[in-house]
Amino acid sequence: MNQYETVFICTPVLSEPQVKETVKKFRDIITGNGGEMVHEEDWGMKKLAYPIQKKSTGFYHLFEFKVNPELVSKLEIEFRRDERVIRFMTVKLDKYAVEYSEKRRRLRKEKTEKEA
Repeated sequence: MNQYETVFICTPVLSEPQVKETVKKFRDIITGNGGEMVHEEDWGMKKLAYPIQKKSTGFYHLFEFKVNPELVSKLEIEFRRDERVIRFMTVKLDKYAVEYSEKRRRLRKEKTEKEA
């Protein structure tokens, strides 16, 4: 199994429960097909660098997961079919990216523990 990272943007016209439902749908696709969720981040609503489908903001979400390569194409087909998703990008992580991601998560966790 390879490790991947996907960032996707949901349309801003969705309510908070609709965004959570969309995220759950894609999480279930990954875990339901033998994948393993490594990390997940909700980045919230952010301004887009340029308008997409006449929208200037969107709900960003990040998944980091381990799956077989065949599932990535299936997941991307579902992203394309879902009209609530306006953009997505999936990247295969090499060993250095995995190491960096783990370090970033550890530092973020330490920072939140100091603040609490």
